[in-house]
Amino acid sequence: MDLNLLIALDALLEENSVQGAADRLRLSAPAMSRTLGRIRRATGDDILVRSGRTMTPTPRALELREETSDLVRRAIELLTPAREIDLAEVNRTFVVRCHDALLGTLASGLLGVVTESMPQATVRFVGEAADDGLDLQRGYVDLDIGASPPLVPEISSRVIGRDRLVAAMRPDNPLALEPMTTNLFASARHVIVSRRGRARDAIDTVLTELGTERRVYAVVPTSAAALEVVAELNAVAVVAGGICDAAMRRLGVVGRGLPFELPYTPAIMLWHRRNDSDLIHAWFRDRVEAVLSTALLPETPARSTNNSRWQFRS
Repeated sequence: MDLNLLIALDALLEENSVQGAADRLRLSAPAMSRTLGRIRRATGDDILVRSGRTMTPTPRALELREETSDLVRRAIELLTPAREIDLAEVNRTFVVRCHDALLGTLASGLLGVVTESMPQATVRFVGEAADDGLDLQRGYVDLDIGASPPLVPEISSRVIGRDRLVAAMRPDNPLALEPMTTNLFASARHVIVSRRGRARDAIDTVLTELGTERRVYAVVPTSAAALEVVAELNAVAVVAGGICDAAMRRLGVVGRGLPFELPYTPAIMLWHRRNDSDLIHAWFRDRVEAVLSTALLPETPARSTNNSRWQFRS
């Protein structure tokens, strides 16, 4: 059996496209078509069938997808020699997508570490996408950090920690001077953070269940903008307390606990499984986790397997 077919099958199942798989493996489209034919003969299944202008995986292909990806990843780990990486010689660009509140905590701490250990590297931070794109799958983004777990098996994840929501306001705001109650909270002028401009969120759902509602004073796209507003006006914004703590202290804003229970918000780091065995990517992931964990409450998730053979020289 030609085990190279596993690599081709992994690419085909991930791209759902002969041309896309060919581009990833640096082959011509006809060569990849011939390989797909060999895979069909080996498996006794069509694997991909044409549906209009696209290719659709068969039920058997969907069953094979995760196992194939895992086999390829393990084979790469097995055949990767133990070696020492000279971080000072690494010339690479890392693209990180995250919420603006996370960015405020992450950027300064991470850039300091990367500049010291990997001086030739570049870090690009990009804002959250307005839709659920495929940037991780396509290789446009190295790390995506947010509150949502991966939706597809080819995306690896790690829960870095969790944060709690607080009501941010000026120290002389009445909410900061009186015992916090649901009615007092609801009566304040509220600034909502929504990159899509939505005027309702989970807070409104809770208030409705409690028999009250709030006055939405403004909607802004970032936590930074919301904190700027409440620093100047007698308004309140609900933000992540840990990761916004430095910004609140810098602006002279205080955070009060909410008068009702809300679940903690997780911080989840996502990356494509093709980078599981990439030593440099693993080093970068660990640095991101180390920086963010200082601002987050601890979490004890199932961790990604680390290769103990990896060594780094800075």
